Amino acid sequence: MLIYRARLQLSGLGLHNALAKGHDNTAASEQSQIHAAVTHVLKANQGFVAQHKASYFQPFIQGQKPKATVVTCADSRVHSHAIDPHPDGDLFMVRDIGNQVASAKGSIEYGVRHLHTPLLLVVGHSMCGAVKAAMGDYSELEPAIKEDLGTIHVPLGNPDDPIAVKNAVEINVNQQVDFALKMFQAELAQGKLMVIGSVYDFRNDYQKGSGRLVFTNVNGETEPGKIKQLLSFSKGVTTK
Repeated sequence: MLIYRARLQLSGLGLHNALAKGHDNTAASEQSQIHAAVTHVLKANQGFVAQHKASYFQPFIQGQKPKATVVTCADSRVHSHAIDPHPDGDLFMVRDIGNQVASAKGSIEYGVRHLHTPLLLVVGHSMCGAVKAAMGDYSELEPAIKEDLGTIHVPLGNPDDPIAVKNAVEINVNQQVDFALKMFQAELAQGKLMVIGSVYDFRNDYQKGSGRLVFTNVNGETEPGKIKQLLSFSKGVTTK
């Protein structure tokens, strides 16, 4: 019996050591990722400073005059340089999960009413994770995330179905545009603002070219032909 107990104790000790080692490996891996991320940021900033003289920053010192307020998803795959190769000073960027107007009203209102940007651009994107979550059961997620997802109103469906997600992404973009139209009725009536909804298609779901910005809504108009008419002053407009 004593030998049996001793074996159990040794076995338990071995399991404990294995778990401890596994925890140590996980912690070391996480620390390594943190170090790599910090190093990446510092190296990038050092390169930026080296490449830009003090004169580059002069236009920004006294304030900003952006061309557009842009509401995009926080997803790292939504590239600001896809819509402006030099976004510094051009774009007043507002980012949140699901490119929502409802959950970022203050920032958006500041861009439109204080910075007086004439364009409010809502940018959804291919296979948006927030939209996919809103299509299903997200009741087990953290309270703050559930609160944000609660303002995305899309049909329930299969989040693994690319067509269903594509349609839901468009629905969400259109809803955000509708929300913005109600917020900025005065600016729209005075012709001071245009609200455009779009999808950044890095998957080429629309077969218009990978990375294309596909216009889906202009001031509430969603018919592709009419969108092109409304934007006829600009070349290269792509609709679905």
